[in-house]
Amino acid sequence: MRSIIQLAHVSLDGYVAGPGGTMDFITFDNEVADFVYPLMRTVDTSIYGRTTFEMMEGYWPGILDDANASANEKGHARWYANVKKIVASRTLPAKTGAVTIAGDDIVSVIAAAKREPGGDMMIFASPTLSHTLSAAGLIDEWRLTWQPVIVGGGLPLFGGQKARSKLELRSSRTFASGVVATHHVVKR
Repeated sequence: MRSIIQLAHVSLDGYVAGPGGTMDFITFDNEVADFVYPLMRTVDTSIYGRTTFEMMEGYWPGILDDANASANEKGHARWYANVKKIVASRTLPAKTGAVTIAGDDIVSVIAAAKREPGGDMMIFASPTLSHTLSAAGLIDEWRLTWQPVIVGGGLPLFGGQKARSKLELRSSRTFASGVVATHHVVKR
């Protein structure tokens, strides 16, 4: 069975976006990028909520032609162009090819995809979707970059848990910026 990995940049008080949806508190420098991008080597399916997907679609396709983009950015843009995508949305039109729009039954769609052969699946931020999938017991790993800031409110990463989830810390790494990357596996 495939693993579902949650990847998110999160403030020390648990927010992936601050008040008004701001993400200006996130430090994603070359050192963090050099650590994060290789984590996607085993991932062949990305999972997004509608808002995160629209943000990604508005950014990554243009990076391939951007002369100022870094090697990390261009590599991720190539990965983004080729990865299968599952998007939780009730409002986006159906897509074809590498994009599946899952409407009201996102849990069943993700559970079915998890049983299919293939590489890992990764959720990118998408806190509302993360709440739903975590409550359904579908998230296997949490890969978080803890930002050295308290934002005081916004979109929380954690929520919607119906039961306590026990996690095992597999690794942690501290960067010069003060960002701390942690890798937790859900104990079943």
